[in-house]
Amino acid sequence: MEDGFVKVVAPIEDTPAWRAGLKSGDLIIKLDDTNVKGMTLGEAVKKMRGKPDTDIVLTLIRKGDAKPRIITITRAVIQIQSVKSTLLEPGYSYFRVTQFQEHTGEKLAEAINKRFAEANTPMKGIILDLRNDPGGLLNSAVSVSAAFLPKDKLVVYTEGRTRNARMKLYAQPNYYLRRGNRDYLADLPQETKSAAMVVLVNGGSASASEIVAGALQDHKRAVIMGTQTFGKGSVQTILPMGNETAIKLTTARYFTPNGRSIQAKGITPDIIVEEATIQEGESGTSLREADLTGALENEENEIENKDDDAPTGNASISIVSKDDYQLNQAINLLKGLQIIRAN
Repeated sequence: MEDGFVKVVAPIEDTPAWRAGLKSGDLIIKLDDTNVKGMTLGEAVKKMRGKPDTDIVLTLIRKGDAKPRIITITRAVIQIQSVKSTLLEPGYSYFRVTQFQEHTGEKLAEAINKRFAEANTPMKGIILDLRNDPGGLLNSAVSVSAAFLPKDKLVVYTEGRTRNARMKLYAQPNYYLRRGNRDYLADLPQETKSAAMVVLVNGGSASASEIVAGALQDHKRAVIMGTQTFGKGSVQTILPMGNETAIKLTTARYFTPNGRSIQAKGITPDIIVEEATIQEGESGTSLREADLTGALENEENEIENKDDDAPTGNASISIVSKDDYQLNQAINLLKGLQIIRAN
């Protein structure tokens, strides 16, 4: 919430809101004929939910617009395909993580094996797209990081005021697998950890996305490209108080392996690449954690998901656009890195 209204961090890909055109930073001021002002976030979410195939009308303000926009969204049962992939061209694979769910690491491993097998040539470059990924489960962030990092590398750690709030998570199976499960990352091609790699991020990349980007950046495993990420790096604990009330406490903060706090600051790309085309009425800026009222500050400057049942790794080239400027720059960079490595 921001000033009593609902602010959009990043619409999840392939959901009704995403298809209707909601953007990061949109301010929802009315749900049907009901003003959002005065509602709690829970009340607003409850009103937005409803039976599939029914409509809800959102009135929203977008930065740069002269007047509010009215968008009609048709409700649907949301089943998110958290991993999409394609072979861009021989030797270059693209992997898109839309959200970090329970089986995202396993789905990514399946996609990697599929794309490497169909390439029929040594893998020269990998693109991991985390743009507009709002995050998700911590263990999934560890598994995605572990897919590309050498074993035993530190992925993320937390610092808090209590002993229970302090932990370190490594690229090891016991940090991302359920007890007794087979390690789905064990059979990945060796190039997964050695091929040139670019990670795409933007202002809609939050939480788990930032953990992955920060780990790959600190260990110099990948070049981070795009724009500043959201800056959601706090650990929150909900304490039930009875009578259907609870208190949400911020108990710890996430830090990258090199000790950088993610909270309110986010991950700064190694190479800044703005979106090349900005639609009419858009400023090209994104809402970030630090822009929210009451956001936890970064002290360095003064620190519910559905299971992923959709098929994975079967997306065609249609999941990427030839007009995606940031993606095209990532491909160009990978080819340049390949030339440098060859020399």
